Amino acid sequence: MRKVKMNVQGRVQGVGFRYTTKMVADRLGIYGTVKNEEDGSVTIEAAGEDEQVESFIKEIKDSPSPAGRVTYLDLQDNPWMDNRTSFDVIY
Repeated sequence: MRKVKMNVQGRVQGVGFRYTTKMVADRLGIYGTVKNEEDGSVTIEAAGEDEQVESFIKEIKDSPSPAGRVTYLDLQDNPWMDNRTSFDVIY
């Protein structure tokens, strides 16, 4: 089980980025959260099997939203992430 925290920058707010991120997470069996930040970035916490998390990270880098564009992604392992049973959009 791998747990990561990502801060994603670029055109990631107002383009359906959180909702398409949830769709990718649900398809891959990833648990966690996605939320907009006041600075215009998006923070994602994600947990799953190593291969699932790697696939998830790749899809996030490529922007799951057709109208979005990721210009920077800060990725950190986050072993202290709370255990979750779903992937949720935080408002």
